[in-house]
Amino acid sequence: MRTYKLTITYDGSKYQGWQRQINTDLTIQGILERTIGMYVGYNVEINGSGRTDAGVHAQGQVSSLVLRGQVDMHEFMTTINRHLPEDIKIAKMELMKNGFHARHNAQGKRYEYYLDTREKPDVFTRRYSFHYPHELNVEAMEKAAAYLIGTHEFDSFTDMKPGEKSTRRTIDEIRIEREANKIRIVYKGNGFLYHMVRKLTGTLLEVGIGEKDPEEIPEILAAKDSSRSGFLAPARGLFLREVYYKYAKPEPVKEEIDWLDA
Repeated sequence: MRTYKLTITYDGSKYQGWQRQINTDLTIQGILERTIGMYVGYNVEINGSGRTDAGVHAQGQVSSLVLRGQVDMHEFMTTINRHLPEDIKIAKMELMKNGFHARHNAQGKRYEYYLDTREKPDVFTRRYSFHYPHELNVEAMEKAAAYLIGTHEFDSFTDMKPGEKSTRRTIDEIRIEREANKIRIVYKGNGFLYHMVRKLTGTLLEVGIGEKDPEEIPEILAAKDSSRSGFLAPARGLFLREVYYKYAKPEPVKEEIDWLDA
């Protein structure tokens, strides 16, 4: 048996999220398992680092795959990518020690949320950013974000059923970057709950337009009530950028927003 780590990129626009489902074939995990299974001649199971919602994209989703024997990784990737849809790609493949698990061994993640605040959305990036044509007070948003840094119970920022799982997570960084009418919000932490990044984004946007005050954030956290947080930002603006397996608290770094058309 051989265990492999796959780094996967995908455009989630037409898919029902990462996790395989009985009632649809349009999931990233399901498509990968079927495609790889046809190549190797037996059923396989791929374990992702976590689920992404319907419509969410990934540049750095990680999964673990156990095969019955060692394969030529270049040939494997080339063949599988040839048979995958054009909006799903295995970007990297690594042979790991047996026992590696993409979710259990993950120590941190980085998500990025993209916004377009101009009056009319950019023609070429409208599928990959949330059109939010409002003047935003970024300084107020940054002040609100500071209250979210650290270890908290994030019940107010998830749509998980109460008591289903632990809601305790640590956020190490929330960075808000603006270039003209483009905004990117970067989230780094040890893990994120169902809908957490999208609800955090909706809350920060409500602060940005003055519907919420930054000083309300501690009260919202303490309430442990998802109705107290902001709206659920659309999935199309969210990207899973990286999964960390050796993770340290990051130093704030200014990164150029280079892929959105000006």
